[in-house]
Amino acid sequence: MKIVIILLSLVMFFFKTSSTANYEKNFYDFSIESITGETINFKDYQNKVILVVNTASYCGFTKQYDELQELWDLYKEKGLIVLGVPSNSFNQEKNKNSDVKEFCEVNFEINFPLTTITEVKGINAHKLFKWAKDNHGKSAVPKWNFYKILINKEGRVEDTFASFTKPLSKKIINKIENIL
Repeated sequence: MKIVIILLSLVMFFFKTSSTANYEKNFYDFSIESITGETINFKDYQNKVILVVNTASYCGFTKQYDELQELWDLYKEKGLIVLGVPSNSFNQEKNKNSDVKEFCEVNFEINFPLTTITEVKGINAHKLFKWAKDNHGKSAVPKWNFYKILINKEGRVEDTFASFTKPLSKKIINKIENIL
């Protein structure tokens, strides 16, 4: 019986999800540098729903920028922030922030917030992504570019979405509308 309890405890530890998270910090306790060098203080996003998306210019999913912009246009007045986090974690991003900014503006007319080029996985990941993993588990670690992490109004990870899940999918829209 002792062995069963130990094994169950180990299984529960390794499959930790948001329901077991203690959230010593929330999303609003962090900040990140914008693509133009200013600080984006997430305290300014309190009581908003945030869709954090790691992006890349040379990815097969790059066309999702169109839907991310449309999502931003549809829901920003209702309290949604779309936050693009350009990343070279998967070796598909430009080398300079200014090139990423120009690429996004010229090709997709992006006007939602973009961060500086940021690591999103591994030991060099930005502390925001480490926090998401620590509190929501491995499902919060981007598996590829255009991975999506949805943050609720309490500043906690609400859900995550794979790269192939389009920003305007019913799955994402329904979840956003339910928590707005």
